[in-house]
Amino acid sequence: MAAHLISISRQFVPRISSRFSQIVRLKSSASATSASTSYTNYDDLCDEPIFTAQHAEIRQALNKLIEKEINPYVDAWEEAEAFPAHQVFKKLGDAGFLGVNKPTEYGGLGLDFSYSMAVAEELGNINCGSIAMAIGVQTDMATPALANFGSDELRKTFLAPSIAGDMVACLGVSEPGAGSDVANIKTTAVKQGDDYVINGGKLWITNGLQGDWICLLANTGDGPAHRNKSLICVPLDSKGVIRAKKIQKIGMWSSDTAQLFFEDVRVPQKYLIGEEGMGFTYQMLQFQQERLFAGVSILESLKKILRQTAEYTGQRRAFGGVILDNQVVHYRLAELETELELLRSLVYRAVGLHMQGKDVTKLASMAKLKAGRLTREVTDSCLQYWGGMGFTKEVLVSRFFRDGRLLSIGGGADEVMLAIICKYLGILPTPKKK
Repeated sequence: MAAHLISISRQFVPRISSRFSQIVRLKSSASATSASTSYTNYDDLCDEPIFTAQHAEIRQALNKLIEKEINPYVDAWEEAEAFPAHQVFKKLGDAGFLGVNKPTEYGGLGLDFSYSMAVAEELGNINCGSIAMAIGVQTDMATPALANFGSDELRKTFLAPSIAGDMVACLGVSEPGAGSDVANIKTTAVKQGDDYVINGGKLWITNGLQGDWICLLANTGDGPAHRNKSLICVPLDSKGVIRAKKIQKIGMWSSDTAQLFFEDVRVPQKYLIGEEGMGFTYQMLQFQQERLFAGVSILESLKKILRQTAEYTGQRRAFGGVILDNQVVHYRLAELETELELLRSLVYRAVGLHMQGKDVTKLASMAKLKAGRLTREVTDSCLQYWGGMGFTKEVLVSRFFRDGRLLSIGGGADEVMLAIICKYLGILPTPKKK
């Protein structure tokens, strides 16, 4: 099996390289330097049990694209509170990065899940959280159920153009009265003739203003909450879809986050993903990939913050000495580097077990929980060592201080992760019957 996967990766890595070589030759209008800001030693990736030289090659190709086509523009996009999703996604799609583990018949590379996680980790080298999150929605949140359970026609209609970067995808789960409490959603999809008629609203929708379609979770029956929901592909140019507003946020500025309403929106019943009534189960499976993405995609960002902080404090002088020479500073950075490596080991282990077909719900929840808390810890501690500069918009640590706060809220709040972990440990109290 391993030899088979390696042969597949060798077959498709040249495809990525050739596509990418076309992209990097494009003339950039940016004035900012395109020199790499990565602190990654790609040769070390081969020492990890889930990665090979092929993973390193893919990551290096993606890093070149990031430094050429994304990072030079991040400051401007953050200031504008928007980035051109179709333009960026098309470049990523042309290079093969939006479907590394998706089926080849729909334009994917057909590689295993570890390659998707390698891409997710490299996205952490983007100099803001917004764009990496938006890409993650496309690759690991809105499309896994479609790729695994959708009909051939449905995958040709929505998955193939999403892999190509011709369509921008969204995930529609959260609602004004149901965030982490997925079972309590109120949006309905009622059968009328050959269609579903959808009514309801969705909140916190990443890519919602620029998106072309949404993977929508809706109630399609009156049964138990865990068996009456379905996932449906809904084109966002359908009559009755209202993009109500762009939500202003304290972080993730360049990511458009929308509130959407659906008023008698008609879509064909053939836009149903998989079986009716299985939507809750499918979404729980998508959540596992989302949480693994969250855990792995923050690794490079936190490493960059720690290394930049060490460099800054190593040059900054106060009270006659270098700030880094204070034991409280260099010990603290050592502690945080240790915690980061522990998170890396946990995430890699979860990815490895997921590839073996194991249930990684507990480990994915632990990784998501730890990623959110460690992000808050690293950015808060490092910002303090930057002093007044840390309180400005001019340094990366302040941006990730804002952006990283979402990790403990989105995709399942810390408290939900703790409840899941407690359930697997057998220590979650049984709800009292009313």
